[in-house]
Amino acid sequence: MFRLTRYLQALGNPGLAQRRPQVAAPTGPVVIWNLIRRCNLTCKHCYATSADKDFPGELSTSQVYQVMDDLKGYGVPVLILSGGEPLMRPDIFDISRRAKAMGFYVGLSSNGTLITRDNIAQIAGVGYDYVGVSLDGMRDTHDLFRRRVGAFDESLRGIRLCRDVGIKVGLRFTLTRDNARDLPALLQLLDDEDLDKFYLSHLNYAGRGNKNRGDDAHQQMTRAAMELLFDTCWNHIVGGHAKEFVTGNNDADGAYLLQWVERNLPAQREHLYAMLQRWGGNSSGVNIANIDNLGKVHPDTMWWDYDLGSVKDRPFSAIWDDTSDPLMAGLKQRRRPVEGRCAQCRYLSLCGGNSRTRAWQLTGNPWAEDPGCYLSDTEIGVTSAQPRVELRPYDRRGRPAAGGV
Repeated sequence: MFRLTRYLQALGNPGLAQRRPQVAAPTGPVVIWNLIRRCNLTCKHCYATSADKDFPGELSTSQVYQVMDDLKGYGVPVLILSGGEPLMRPDIFDISRRAKAMGFYVGLSSNGTLITRDNIAQIAGVGYDYVGVSLDGMRDTHDLFRRRVGAFDESLRGIRLCRDVGIKVGLRFTLTRDNARDLPALLQLLDDEDLDKFYLSHLNYAGRGNKNRGDDAHQQMTRAAMELLFDTCWNHIVGGHAKEFVTGNNDADGAYLLQWVERNLPAQREHLYAMLQRWGGNSSGVNIANIDNLGKVHPDTMWWDYDLGSVKDRPFSAIWDDTSDPLMAGLKQRRRPVEGRCAQCRYLSLCGGNSRTRAWQLTGNPWAEDPGCYLSDTEIGVTSAQPRVELRPYDRRGRPAAGGV
């Protein structure tokens, strides 16, 4: 996750970083926990390929509690409770209250349609640190992506209910070629509704998102979207009313911000470069973890086709520390064994090799170059002729279809 506002605030107020208290690094990763796979929607790009039905084998309440105890003992600081739609799990509020009582930072990731006047008091009573609601565009676009007319209005109602009771709430947006045109309106909606946070996720190749990757907003469209996000974030900062802007699933965003700063704030270039090096880019398998609805552990939420083990069989802490798995061994290396143009990239120490999931989905090799990088060979300092990995859409059986995109 790339915390854009934090970096630009530090550039706008260089003394800010020095005044922040030093906090010891957590010993455990942020855990995104898909507590349930069931969902009342069937979104076009769902990485969990959810549906409105029960999925057998999901963790019981007591099993969830046992895992929470292990996570706390291991030093996990943050739990993001997700799905499916987590509000469809009958014990979601019991789990959430227990997590808060244990001292976790607790986020709720929802589609917003089930946040109503009937349950907003319960949601507020939990004391969630953050509620993120996904919107895929404005009304027509969102309803098309969510495959249900009225989904946008229901989600916006849920967002407003959270805001009105004082819950920190934000918009989550997955950028594709089919909805990039709605980004300016969504950023305006953020201001109009006086919301706290905007999270832009690049499309990653997992679940239904893998089959729809032909819609990936690649290169020029991605660059335009990021320019808009950088400008918007900076304008909020200089205007004295900063909101939190975050991106995810494409760690080239840090390198692209560096280029933006070189053009707009050249005196701050070295300051930002040093901060980005400390960040180090992609942290899948290190500082980000995922537990799915069946208790299987993955390097992050986009690795559902790669199991590291199950919390039903051994503790999460034991699974996470086990580097006998070759993928985990590579992910935990400070310089990952990436190949292709990623290996030659001048920004490798900043982005960490970007998303290994995209490389895996396209080539079967988790260390191949990331096909989702939107920087040119010239920008990243690759001078020798390198054959580029082409993006190819998948057919209904998950096999590469004829023709590129």
